[in-house]
Amino acid sequence: MSFQIQFVPAAIRQLEKLPRRDQHRIRDAIEELAKEPRPQNVKKMVGSDNLWRLRVSNYRVLYEIHDARLVVLVIRIAHRKDIYRKGG
Repeated sequence: MSFQIQFVPAAIRQLEKLPRRDQHRIRDAIEELAKEPRPQNVKKMVGSDNLWRLRVSNYRVLYEIHDARLVVLVIRIAHRKDIYRKGG
């Protein structure tokens, strides 16, 4: 059973702004979520029903898992110092 990976438009723009080397590393990690959306290195965000955090070096990927539709929805990609700031 494989999940489909989807991105909100803002997450695509955030990924494209990163250095190429980091883009490849993050894309590879996101693609692995299609096989296992809850690997050992992810954490569920406190205060949220369906928001998860994936660490990829100094970057974080925030995403939702929709089990009924077999979809992983990438919400935000940013450097660890900026990921939790509002409005960014």
